Amino acid sequence: MSKKTNLFSHFKSDFASGLVVFLVALPLCLGIAMASGAPLFSGIIAGIIGGIVVGYLSQSQLSVSGPAAGLTAIILTAITDLGAFDVFLTAVFIAGLIQLALGFLKAGSISNYFPTNVIEGMLAGIGVIIIMKQLPHAFGYDSDFEGDEAFSQGGNNTFSALFDVFNHLQLGAIIIALISIAILITWDKVPALKKLKLVPGALVAVIISVLLNEFFNASGSSLAIRKEHLVSLPIPTSIEEFKAIIVTPNFAGITNPKVWVVGLTIAIVASIETLLCIEAADRMDVHKRFTNTNVELKVQGIGNIVSSLLGGLPMTSVVVRTSANNEAGAKSKLSAIIHGVLLLVCVLTIPVLLNKIPLATLAAVLILVGYKLAKPATFMHFWHYGKYQFLPFAATFLGVVFMDLLKGVALGIAISIVFILRGNLKRAYSFRKDEYVDGDVINIDLAQEVSFLNKAAIKLTLANIPENSKVVINANDTVYIAHDILDLIHEFKTTRAIDENIMVKLKGFKKEYALENSAEIQNHVTIEHHYDFVKREIVEKKVVKEVFPE
Repeated sequence: MSKKTNLFSHFKSDFASGLVVFLVALPLCLGIAMASGAPLFSGIIAGIIGGIVVGYLSQSQLSVSGPAAGLTAIILTAITDLGAFDVFLTAVFIAGLIQLALGFLKAGSISNYFPTNVIEGMLAGIGVIIIMKQLPHAFGYDSDFEGDEAFSQGGNNTFSALFDVFNHLQLGAIIIALISIAILITWDKVPALKKLKLVPGALVAVIISVLLNEFFNASGSSLAIRKEHLVSLPIPTSIEEFKAIIVTPNFAGITNPKVWVVGLTIAIVASIETLLCIEAADRMDVHKRFTNTNVELKVQGIGNIVSSLLGGLPMTSVVVRTSANNEAGAKSKLSAIIHGVLLLVCVLTIPVLLNKIPLATLAAVLILVGYKLAKPATFMHFWHYGKYQFLPFAATFLGVVFMDLLKGVALGIAISIVFILRGNLKRAYSFRKDEYVDGDVINIDLAQEVSFLNKAAIKLTLANIPENSKVVINANDTVYIAHDILDLIHEFKTTRAIDENIMVKLKGFKKEYALENSAEIQNHVTIEHHYDFVKREIVEKKVVKEVFPE
């Protein structure tokens, strides 16, 4: 796929995926707002801004932004400490300004140093969390808020809550969840149904579940799902109530040091979660499009500023919605924009109909999303790559499930760094001066040791190679190449190079790298890439500036 595509080039698939994300996002926005101790509509407002404003400005083609479960504890504590929601909104405004500054300072570049196995471990962990958290809703037990990702739940935990489900089974919810899962699986498997791109299986499941529950209610059946197990969107009954939805920041609190501490905390946590999600979204993208994370931080900052001015919660790029977007077949960022527009229009026009949707059918949608994130094949993939790939993946997975997203990722990165440092004790670097001679072929010579710490330089170099180029990647001198780098090269050769008519020759790659060496390309130019841990930024800037001038 060419990078130069019209926003509406894939309207059919993006509308269908945007509709699915809307159905997933609606209860999550409400649930996160409720858990945060904030007005329910503040979650909806953040979802709308995350879809329309952030979706439009973002360079990411799959990422979806909105209120995040990872911020609920921070928000709840902050609102209590600051004493008023409008003062808290001032802290969100400050957080947006800090994110803008971080974008201009190019802090987003740290995402290039997140190892692939850690990102995949994070996604698998979130997949398992989604399944465990949504199973109670599928059985009709809705004690926990939609979107919760924490292992601990008061005096209980996720496992004890699962066992507690058997004391609160609701047969009507179970029937609707099973029918919804059957529809979703059938919709993906039957070729004739897959052709109906504008009618996603999730929408069909929602419509049938609503009609079925209406039938249960009309017939007086004990299977009828009660109001507390349906979507619960507040419905303004007067103009005054509708106006009260929009709360503006109380900027008198800007002199309060606590407000600045809260703003800084939100900015840091939201930025890290966004960078992790953007890296994950780029990994999911079948077209392997590159997102500038520095631009994304600026966009998130703008989103949080606008959200705070309209009374919305702080937002991040969110893995659950992004994953649902990808699985629903999104092709571009239009899908995220459509989800935001649908949130705005439907909340204003048909809240009564939305409140008839059973939480059990939305749980079914999310359970399938969770399974696709945590497929057994993913675990086997990293197992076969050996302990140096599997252990950081497994540690991240377990950390995300049993602690939280940020702690799990930190644990995985720490273990990856230990392995790299251990490997560096056994392998020496060799360096040569970079040379450049005019020619029509770009030759990239890899150093003896290429670790995930070199990911940023190689990723940037490959991303800036122009269309219709000829590229030689030489691994003759390498002793070790990290799995992340092999993935980058493989994705470049098999996806972007084909899309943009780039001729790629791989030379000197060992059999265990699973990259096929190519035929010789004549008349080439040499760019020696020897990645010294200390000198890598100097080399990167020099090579990119000389070969790919702005």
